Amino acid sequence: MPIFTPGRRWQGAYKAFHKESVGKAALARLELLIKSPLFGCRMCGNCLLQETAFICPMECPKGLRNGPCGGSTADGCYVDMTRPCIWYEINKRAHKMDREEMLLEVLPPVDWDLVGTEAWGGVVKQWKEYGGKNLIKGMLSKDPETKERVWDEFFVPIRQPDWWQGDKEYHAPAYDEPVSNLERSLKTKDFTVTVEVTPPLGSATGKMRRHIEAVKPYAAAINFTEGASAAPRMPSQASAMVALEMGAEPIMQIAARDTSRIGLQGIAIAAGALKIPNLFVVTGDNPSVGPIPRGRMDIVDLDSVQMIWILRRLRDEGIFLDKRTTKFPPKYFIGAVASPLASEPQFQAIREHKKVNAGAQFFQTNLIFDADALEPWLNELARRNILDKMKILIGISILKNMKMAMYMHEQVPGIRIPQHILDRLDKAGDKAADEGLQMSVELIQNLRKIKEVSGVHIMPVGREEEVPQLLAEAGLISPDSIQTEAKA
Repeated sequence: MPIFTPGRRWQGAYKAFHKESVGKAALARLELLIKSPLFGCRMCGNCLLQETAFICPMECPKGLRNGPCGGSTADGCYVDMTRPCIWYEINKRAHKMDREEMLLEVLPPVDWDLVGTEAWGGVVKQWKEYGGKNLIKGMLSKDPETKERVWDEFFVPIRQPDWWQGDKEYHAPAYDEPVSNLERSLKTKDFTVTVEVTPPLGSATGKMRRHIEAVKPYAAAINFTEGASAAPRMPSQASAMVALEMGAEPIMQIAARDTSRIGLQGIAIAAGALKIPNLFVVTGDNPSVGPIPRGRMDIVDLDSVQMIWILRRLRDEGIFLDKRTTKFPPKYFIGAVASPLASEPQFQAIREHKKVNAGAQFFQTNLIFDADALEPWLNELARRNILDKMKILIGISILKNMKMAMYMHEQVPGIRIPQHILDRLDKAGDKAADEGLQMSVELIQNLRKIKEVSGVHIMPVGREEEVPQLLAEAGLISPDSIQTEAKA
């Protein structure tokens, strides 16, 4: 199998922030000249090629080092459609090379002190310490377990710095009693409902408060987005504080796009102090889909898997990224995004498996419009034996008209609306809003028949007042309870 990928572009290395000796600078230049055309190397200083099927993950415009974003497709990268999704290519090659399980290892974030410097020196040093003969002998062994052990013994110390120590094992939460109402509901109820409320554009919170009031009696918790569509709004943390003030339980989103490693750990401490019980990690829409002028699009400081890993360790072990410790770690329930239909089910299942191992306890999916379409993805999760380690809330929306549906279908990464849904909405004409509500009712009813589904996450997109009606018609609440709440 050829290592060279046709159509690969030359990309410059990230620039180092310090001076180097002439010898090391020359070695770095040679390394770039060789590895860039072969592997797409961008000289991150912490080479991961052995674990990513010999395709550099730093070719991803978002700089994601642990798997694809929710917009991953076989068609191309939504940030730059002239390129393939590099993580789709990594997954595809790993599958062909029978190296898929290597993709489960939680790989470290970039150490910016090493960016642009050579990585071969570390390999040579490890060759001397481990013994080249031992490596060659192990890799020539006919025993697969011996090969894997020797491979890990040689390469893990190179790619896993002592401040990270990522692995591919499952890490259960280090507590027993639920830390939030949402966690309690997911553990004790057959079907849980969460609802998304969009934070305001300005400082006035009246509309958001009305939406919170409308859904609060029926939702176990309320999500507040963080810079959705790469556009500024009130931060999720501020919105969560408004919800707490109103007696509603919030789910606070943290977007990798806008969060540094320092900022993430500070946010986690703040969430603990402010009694925000649910944290939800997203990569975040790339600025390419947002308004102009656009921010930097080529790198995130942390990807969502790394964020989950850091949040879990801080909560369960009281350990910061720099290995400092705290006697008073924050407590929270950790959620993440799942994208059942973004790519091939077996590739997406690897991503979800990796998040579960890192510490994700519940998933809210991208918008789904057909319950039957979930089956291949759920089968892949079952094959990986992780369905008992997390809870799944399926994302649904209430379509208002064809314009809204086509915008989601064509412009929102990771969302595809089946043609039969579009046809049904189009046929409804002036009654499209009613038809959209009815389709959501039917979808919830069908999802309730799937035992692996723990509930729904409703994204009303401006139709928050209709959520009680939706839940009543779907049989999740009594119609009388709506009248009681309205009178109250």
